[in-house]
Amino acid sequence: MNDWFIRLTDYFPEREMKSRKHFEILFHDKQGIYQLEESKDSVLVYFEMSEFIFIDYILVARNNRRSGRGSRILEQLKQQGKAIILEVEPVSHIDPDSEKRVRFYEKNGFMKMNSIGYERIHMVTNELNKMDVFCWSPVNIPEKLVYDQMKAIYESVHTYKARELYGCNPQPVSEVLWQKQLTYSEV
Repeated sequence: MNDWFIRLTDYFPEREMKSRKHFEILFHDKQGIYQLEESKDSVLVYFEMSEFIFIDYILVARNNRRSGRGSRILEQLKQQGKAIILEVEPVSHIDPDSEKRVRFYEKNGFMKMNSIGYERIHMVTNELNKMDVFCWSPVNIPEKLVYDQMKAIYESVHTYKARELYGCNPQPVSEVLWQKQLTYSEV
C-alpha cells in the first residue's frame, strides 16, 4: 500500500497532522509501540503502552464507511483489554462530519472526558487546534487517570523530537492540557 500518509493528509486537516518525517521517526524509535496498520479500506495509527492504547489516526475509506469496518477495528483494539484514548474535533457546524464522528465513537462505547481541556497550536501552521478527549475502558477509570495518560501521550507522541523536526519548541504540556471544573450538568 504505502500511501497511508497521502490518505491521512487527504482527510485530516493540516492542523491535526504530523509531518511524514515525524511519523517515520516515531515508527522507528518507538517500534512495536507506535504502530501503523493499513489495508485497502482503512488506516490505523496507534500508540500502545502497557496500560492504554492511544489512537492517533483512524481512517476508513469513504466508500467503506457505514459498513461496520471502523467498529471492527475498534473491537479488535478492545480485545487487548486496555483503556483506549483518542482525540476528536468538537462538533462544529463548519464540519458536518464532526457530529458523525462523535456519534460513531459514542455508539462504540467511548465517553467524552468532560473535565479535560485540550488546545494546542500546530507547530507548522500556527493554527489553534481544539480537541475533545474520548475514552473507552473495560473497567470504570477516573478522568484524572485519562488526563495523566494524555499528558504522557502529548510528550511521547505529539511533541516527540519536535524541536529537531519543526525547528521550534513545542508548547509545554501545562499550556495544552488542563482539568476543568465541571458543572453539575456535565457530570
